[in-house]
Amino acid sequence: MTVTPFPLVEISGAPRARGRLYGEQARQRIAASVDLYAGSLGRLGFAKPEIDRFTAAFRPRLTAFAPDLVEEMEGIAEGAGVDFAAIMLVNARTEVLQLARREKGIADDEPDGCTGAVVLPGETRDGDLIHGQNWDWRAECAETSVVVRILRDDGPDLLTFTEAGGLARSGFNSAGIAITANYLESDRDYRELGIPLPFIRRRALEARHFALALKVVATTPKSGSNNMMLSTAEGYAVDLECAPDEAFAIHPDRGMIVHANHWQSAVALSKLRETGLADVPDSLYRDKRVEMLLRARQGDVVVDDLKAALFDDFGSPFCVCRPPLRKEGGNLSATVAMIVMTPAQGVMEIAPLPAVNRTFTRYDLTMDVRATERAA
Repeated sequence: MTVTPFPLVEISGAPRARGRLYGEQARQRIAASVDLYAGSLGRLGFAKPEIDRFTAAFRPRLTAFAPDLVEEMEGIAEGAGVDFAAIMLVNARTEVLQLARREKGIADDEPDGCTGAVVLPGETRDGDLIHGQNWDWRAECAETSVVVRILRDDGPDLLTFTEAGGLARSGFNSAGIAITANYLESDRDYRELGIPLPFIRRRALEARHFALALKVVATTPKSGSNNMMLSTAEGYAVDLECAPDEAFAIHPDRGMIVHANHWQSAVALSKLRETGLADVPDSLYRDKRVEMLLRARQGDVVVDDLKAALFDDFGSPFCVCRPPLRKEGGNLSATVAMIVMTPAQGVMEIAPLPAVNRTFTRYDLTMDVRATERAA
């Protein structure tokens, strides 16, 4: 598999217009992204009419929740030359794949992984908050993801790394608010339909204030569990372990938060049952490995220290930085991308497939120049 930098897409204007710009600029990657998940559903025995049935179930609640984002997705579809259901599939792929498997009675054998971390300014050399993540998912997504810079007239500009056609995944905005997310699972999942996760992350990134971003994540109903880590360049972070109908806050411990893919909140564990560890048992040491490596630099942490922690290969191939690994169901899993952000500087650095590639590309929220550099 070739390793190339994720392309930068810049959009602005009214929702449909910016959607068209997105679709036109990322047409090939959007088509590949749609094909990836349509193919997965096809292997489960679902043809296009059935896929459309799954995606259509979300549209009424999304139109009520964020009509402007639905309009933006219509624009993405127009610009990319695909139908609206295809863009909905990309944006609701977690939920649709889960619903499809549950309808067939098939267990999930490929959860999103991820290890995320925030280091507060008091523990960094330069006094800037550092927020980063490894995204573990299908290795093919190294060729179906993009970085989107959204210039807005009605709120903060934002920069997000996402699957092509997606509204948002990891990123930050010009108000200094950043977000990353990790897979979680509980016995409350998929009892009812909620708002797909990219919509929640995008709304959080559109917030003008940290408190409002937290409100979006904590109170929006979800179909399944998810962990979302939010930070502000002002110097604080909160990790929200989200069940579909409730959120549990984890605050920094000695200036850091590190989270993988299991529930940490004692309150959460007293109220629900963890059901994901059978698929991600390595989560039990991945977060501690990153924390241990960062603690060794406590008070003097720089961006390269977070990168080094996220490159950790203890327990390979089930490690923080996962090399491409063929899973039992046939899918090729890997750490798709390492994303490291310093929101106060307006900078995001990303390395595709970091287990085999240590070259980062720098994306700036306010400048067109991108520089590629090797990790230290």
